[in-house]
Amino acid sequence: MDREQTSLDQPIPRPSLIRFLGEPILVWHDLWRSRQFQKTYQAASSGDGHPVLVLPGLLGTDLSTTHLRRFLRNLGYTPYAWQMGINLGDIRQLHTIMETVEGLYDKHQSKVSIIGWSLGGIYARQLGKRKPELIRQIITMGAPFGDVEQSNNAAWLYKLINHRRPLTDADREWIKDLPTPAPVPTTAIYSKRDGIVPWQTCIEQIEDDWHQNIEVRGSHFGLPYVPAVWVVIEDRLKLDQNSWIPFQKKENLSELVCFPSL
Repeated sequence: MDREQTSLDQPIPRPSLIRFLGEPILVWHDLWRSRQFQKTYQAASSGDGHPVLVLPGLLGTDLSTTHLRRFLRNLGYTPYAWQMGINLGDIRQLHTIMETVEGLYDKHQSKVSIIGWSLGGIYARQLGKRKPELIRQIITMGAPFGDVEQSNNAAWLYKLINHRRPLTDADREWIKDLPTPAPVPTTAIYSKRDGIVPWQTCIEQIEDDWHQNIEVRGSHFGLPYVPAVWVVIEDRLKLDQNSWIPFQKKENLSELVCFPSL
C-alpha cells in the first residue's frame, strides 16, 4: 500500500448534530444486525486460542464489549475484559493495563492481540508502542488517535470528567505521540457515519504493509456490534506478524464492508 490519507493540518468539523442525536437510535439497529448476523455466520477457520484483550470506550465498561467477546470465544480465541470498571479517560490507567498484558503473555506464553473501541483504541496503540514484543496486533474501532484535540462530540464530556486534573508535560507528550503508528500490525476501523468523532481522526495518515484503514457502515456506539467489524476482526486475528497481509475485500461482504480506497 503505502499511500497517504487525509491530512489533519486543517481543522475538521465535528460530526453533525443530526448524526450525534441519531447515535442512540442507530446503536440499537447495529445491535439487531449483530444478532441476525450471528444466526447464519460461519467462521472461515477456528482460532488458535491466543489471548485477545478488549478495551471499552470513554464511560464504557466491560458490559459494552460482552457481545464482541462472546463472538471471539466462539471463534476459538481467549478473550479478556479489561476489568477496570468505567473507562474515565485517565491515561494513568495505561500502567495497569500494561501489567494485564504482561500477565496474559506470561499465562499463555503467547503474544496478546488488543482490540480497542474509541478511547480504548487510543490506549491499545500506546500499549503497542510501549511493549511491542508482547503484542501480536492492534485493532481499533472509531478511535480518534489522529488528533484528539480536533473538535468532536465527546471532548466536552472528557473535559468534564477530568477537569480537576490539569494536563502535565507527560500528558502533552502522550497526546503529541498518538498519531505515531505502533510498530506492530494495526487495523484502524472507522465509519463515515460516526456521530461522535470525525472519521478523519480515526485513520492512519499513511498506510503501509502493517497499517491499514478499513471503512465500515455503522454508528460510533454500535461499532462493537457491526457485522462488518466482526468479519474484519475474524480475518485479522488468524494472522500473526510473520504471515501478515492486508485485508482483502470479499464479494460476499459487499453489503457489510466499504472499501472506497481499495
